[in-house]
Amino acid sequence: MNKSVILVTGASAGIGRKCATHLASAGWTVIGASRRGTSSDSWRGVPMDVDRDRSVERAFEIVDAEYGQLNAVLACAGWGLAGAAERTSLEDAKAQFETNFWGAVRVVNATLPRLRERGGGHVVLMSSIAGILGIPYQAFYSASKFALEGYAESLAYEVAPFNVHVTLVEPGNFKTDFTAARRKVELSVNDPYRGACEKAITVMERDEVNGADPVDVARAVEKILRSKNPPRRVSVGKFDERMGIMGKRLLPFRLFERAAMSSLGV
Repeated sequence: MNKSVILVTGASAGIGRKCATHLASAGWTVIGASRRGTSSDSWRGVPMDVDRDRSVERAFEIVDAEYGQLNAVLACAGWGLAGAAERTSLEDAKAQFETNFWGAVRVVNATLPRLRERGGGHVVLMSSIAGILGIPYQAFYSASKFALEGYAESLAYEVAPFNVHVTLVEPGNFKTDFTAARRKVELSVNDPYRGACEKAITVMERDEVNGADPVDVARAVEKILRSKNPPRRVSVGKFDERMGIMGKRLLPFRLFERAAMSSLGV
């Protein structure tokens, strides 16, 4: 097989689908993994539920049997959970981590032996600006992405001797079906968090609906995959959102928080 092969999780919708389609047009052989095993005109779909060990194993067995190689993985599978942290059940919070964090870990663990066998490759993990900046009323979504950031940074040291490159992509607000699919924690009419929560989510959804084109993320991923020495982190999005990352790193914390509050709807 002449073309490089990449497995993209979360390929049935949103940023994952846009990346799968763009990479196929750029010459990659794309295997799009999703719960439904959705396919496209330009890439093959395989069923994979990243929450379940055996489902991930079966998908990689298909990759081995039908493609015989794997050069890269792009882990996009994930979903959003919004609501007051105190009111979020541990069951919902754990489910958020099961997909967004542990799902990525399962896929990476299955990928690494295959990349080592081929002498190297790329692991690209879809993080978020919410993995750098804590987002109010998205505490467990942010926490899952913060966890992914720490995991990837640590992993990168371990796999570097095998010529495996690990990169985090940190999108801001993009216009996708992620917004409509977000799960929300219900609050009672008299809940003290209700007003602030509704306001913050309204601001968040407005920014997403008016967000950038997800093809920008796909192009950033393509650039990473073409690089022999890709960066550890790549932020993608509108200028003011990306400046928020810089502001957190450079400004005194209290000053940064005051500047961020209005933009975050609190």
